[in-house]
Amino acid sequence: MIAIIDYDAGNMKSVVKAFLRLGQDITVTRDEAILKRADKIILPGVGAFGDAMGRLHGYGLVDVIRDIIKEGKPFLGICLGLQLLYEKSEESPGVDGIGILEGTLKKIPKGQFCKIPHMGWNSLSLSGKGRLFSGIGPDPYVYFVHSYYLEAKDRSTVVATTDYNVSIDASVECGNVFACQFHPEKSGSVGLGILENFIRL
Repeated sequence: MIAIIDYDAGNMKSVVKAFLRLGQDITVTRDEAILKRADKIILPGVGAFGDAMGRLHGYGLVDVIRDIIKEGKPFLGICLGLQLLYEKSEESPGVDGIGILEGTLKKIPKGQFCKIPHMGWNSLSLSGKGRLFSGIGPDPYVYFVHSYYLEAKDRSTVVATTDYNVSIDASVECGNVFACQFHPEKSGSVGLGILENFIRL
């Protein structure tokens, strides 16, 4: 069973729909016991970093997430779910993230031709070592919606990047932790292929 963490962060329906399309048993919950029984866990989300951390703390989910990851279960963060796994974000000064991974979220700089937020399709440059990208062709196009970008401290964890006014760490993998700044559930056949790879872990 795959569990999606429910912390009122939106974007649940499209994630659920994608996994149902792939024939998976999906549960959306914030119940600790159910989350810990799940085979795989997903932390999706859209919205502000500080507000999301406030809700995670309010529902008592921060330590639950840390415990689940320590147990070694495959864990996937999507969009805001990627950002929350890190230590801090310029979006919410003074607010600590979950801190599973080391790095900072920074404001995407303005550019002459690129609007903020970064919203739309961009190609990825793949490192060739990402398990989520097994069987995915070169330079795949995926869908982004974000205003802040990851600068990961451990460069060995970065498995995909994209360019949008600045080089963006678009996907990371570290042990049993996987995360995408883009939305695989909104990225057509490429995105479904990425989610299928997560299912197979």
